[in-house]
Amino acid sequence: MNIRRAEARDIGRLNDLLYQVHAVHSKGRPDIFRVGNKKYTDGELRSILEEDTTPVFVAVNEEDTVLGYAFCIYEEHRGERSLMDRKTLYIDDLCVDETSRGQHIGRLLYEYVLEESRRNGCAAVTLNVWCLNEGAMRFYEKCGMTPLKIVMEQRLDGETE
Repeated sequence: MNIRRAEARDIGRLNDLLYQVHAVHSKGRPDIFRVGNKKYTDGELRSILEEDTTPVFVAVNEEDTVLGYAFCIYEEHRGERSLMDRKTLYIDDLCVDETSRGQHIGRLLYEYVLEESRRNGCAAVTLNVWCLNEGAMRFYEKCGMTPLKIVMEQRLDGETE
């Protein structure tokens, strides 16, 4: 297993995985997520891949097939009145192909992101996880993450979680 920066040639596999992630979310919260979509267009993906502040790391097998990804965003707070100066790496999305799960690919990607963050002077790695995705929540807790803040809602359509 190798981890490298994603390239334009990986867009097809990135799309496959983006659809998998979106399916989990749209199944769990169809009132928020449109069924059958994905997060980014191909044009948006190309722009993300070209930008140094939005690195995408992919786990590839010996045939260089993408089995998982971590979309990341460098975030920096400088000179703000109420916040300390701080640089973090935000994991916008992490996914392992559903046919390749259980092989510790997610853990390898996550550890790579941690090392990349350290190399670039980050104080922390952050992410958001949807409460409907209990498997992801357990995974991140096993990796050592702890809650930083919680977004709450009160649904007005009569639905309850």
